[in-house]
Amino acid sequence: MEMKRLLLIIDPQIDFISGTLPVPNAEEAMKNLAEYVREHGNEYAEIVATTDWHPYNHLSFAPQGGPWPVHCVQHSVGAAIYEPLLVACNTAGKAFKVLEKGNSADREEYSIMQNMESKALLDEIIRSNEITEIHLCGLAGNICVLNTLKDMVATYGKDMFRVLTEYSPSLDDGSELRLYLESLH
Repeated sequence: MEMKRLLLIIDPQIDFISGTLPVPNAEEAMKNLAEYVREHGNEYAEIVATTDWHPYNHLSFAPQGGPWPVHCVQHSVGAAIYEPLLVACNTAGKAFKVLEKGNSADREEYSIMQNMESKALLDEIIRSNEITEIHLCGLAGNICVLNTLKDMVATYGKDMFRVLTEYSPSLDDGSELRLYLESLH
């Protein structure tokens, strides 16, 4: 049986690369991911990117008492997808969709699965394409990638996932994501 793959790219946004909340080595990782998509994008049934899409007064922001600097504000430059990756995804010859999370001021959503509307859309993409394998990567490895992976494993089981760790730099040393991946085996 042919494997039907989905490439799920978590939050490849400017603010996490060179903006208000930069992840170490993010630009190099996203540049390399864009090259990977150019070379392998046609091997996927579909490519999906998630984005933080925060209102200006989001509860996670420091001015509102949250832990993070203001980032990925709706319609801001920082919320935009890293352009080389955006071009690669749009020219891969496969359907490319962007799903939003964190778009309610009073809800934190580190995982796309915590946003009910986006979760439903993602589930529809997985079912309608009969996806049997999901390749997951993005920013930041120890936060949104890890939380999305945990939620998706709880929903779909662990055997469906492969994390492309070379395209998933973390705010920490990467150990949190590594430890979770080891626990799945």
